[in-house]
Amino acid sequence: MILAIDTATKWTGLALYDGRTLLAETGWHSTNTHTVELAPSVDELLRRTGIQATDLAAVAVAIGPGSYTGLRIGLGFAKGLALANQTRLIGVPTLDIVAASQTYSEGQLVAIAEAGRSRVCAGLYQWRGKKGWQSQEPPIIDSWQNLLDSLDGPVIFAGEINPAAAKLIRAAGKSFQIANAMNSARRAGYLAEIGWQRLRRGWVDDPATLAPIYLRNPAETSA
Repeated sequence: MILAIDTATKWTGLALYDGRTLLAETGWHSTNTHTVELAPSVDELLRRTGIQATDLAAVAVAIGPGSYTGLRIGLGFAKGLALANQTRLIGVPTLDIVAASQTYSEGQLVAIAEAGRSRVCAGLYQWRGKKGWQSQEPPIIDSWQNLLDSLDGPVIFAGEINPAAAKLIRAAGKSFQIANAMNSARRAGYLAEIGWQRLRRGWVDDPATLAPIYLRNPAETSA
């Protein structure tokens, strides 16, 4: 059994997965209250499914990019849970979770996460057959306009795309597309599945050294 925790941005997600079945999944738009919401939400998820924390084989957690506060809270909670129950810890980049929900399309995929202050975290992915979408380069943080100016179509955008950003994408006229809203949601079920695959391969992390991915000075990052 694996518990997935994603507090990388205001969009928060939790899931329980046993390698065959997604037993539970929940997601909501938090109003900067991860500290208050996270522990009770995990307790409720475990209670509803009849799972004990000691039943967990691993905890998978989104490690960024994202907001400084959200990442710190989620990773700290995941580390504490893993250490307290002597279970394994698996860190997964936030944008890999977005990419995992996308089916094949021609061209490139740009996975998006909120960064605040009219900026976004963006990662470029290429389809690699059975491996699916694979990251091509380290993620960046920039304004929407600079990001769009740097790309040529065909490109599909997925992730946290607000109405103003969607308008910019459609106006760019470069064979850009936007994934539908359901596919754009960063679902914790995909985080759990990625975590399970890594667990099977023995790709686990040391709680003492696993660190979040920050793309700028934490003092400049809004939650």
